Amino acid sequence: MRGTVRKMRVDQQTLGSDDLRYFLPLDGIDFSLNEHIGQSLRISCSERITCVGCGKSSNKSFSQGYCYRCLTTLAACDMCIMKPETCHHHLGTCREPSWGEANCMIPHIVYLANSTGVKVGITRETQIPTRWVDQGAGQALPIFRVATRRLSGLIEVVLAEHISDKTKWQALVKGDYADMDLVAERERLFELCHAELDALMAEYPSQIEPLEAEVLALGYPVQQFALKAKSLAPEKGVVEGVLTGIKGQYLLFDTGVLNVRKYTGYEWEVTVL
Repeated sequence: MRGTVRKMRVDQQTLGSDDLRYFLPLDGIDFSLNEHIGQSLRISCSERITCVGCGKSSNKSFSQGYCYRCLTTLAACDMCIMKPETCHHHLGTCREPSWGEANCMIPHIVYLANSTGVKVGITRETQIPTRWVDQGAGQALPIFRVATRRLSGLIEVVLAEHISDKTKWQALVKGDYADMDLVAERERLFELCHAELDALMAEYPSQIEPLEAEVLALGYPVQQFALKAKSLAPEKGVVEGVLTGIKGQYLLFDTGVLNVRKYTGYEWEVTVL
């Protein structure tokens, strides 16, 4: 199959099962992956790159699929996407106010997730549980619902003083994982940060809601994790090997691992050998 890559999609009906079902979108056609675990695949990459923002051809991809012009002009590529606490929509300085209304001035969730240890993260409420699947989380727990992206970032900054806000991709693909008590971790963080959290809730009344949710467990289709965290690069040469599993947005091969999301907008040809 040949087509322009988008991040892998998961069948939502398989959430909570032992193995999520993955599909690789190639120009709108979903290539089913699970049945090819244990088989050899070849992935080759052409020189064609299509910007996910404007749809034009580009000679390089930025920020997971954008051309340089979109990178420098779109609100979706602004620094506040990486640092939500710096969102400036409320100041009237957003590059695309309508985009900000639709994506930032809407309910967000602050959560704890366990993929390579417990981390804190944020996402739009509509992106649950997709965000957790993309990160390869084995467990996830929503802890706050807030009115805007900026508020979720302010809370994340407070909690990140005591807990990581990063996923270690090398540990993820090697299967370094153990279940943890996320509820106990939530209570520990609430106790450590109660003064700062109380101050935020007082400053933004009715916009921050602590949650008493249940932990969601997620399972991934993996026969064997990577022995070494070797990153494969199809733009530098053909990727070939036995597909041994899928976790997050990573294809696990006996020859290394491939971060599909990194290649959003690239044209791939995928062959089952």
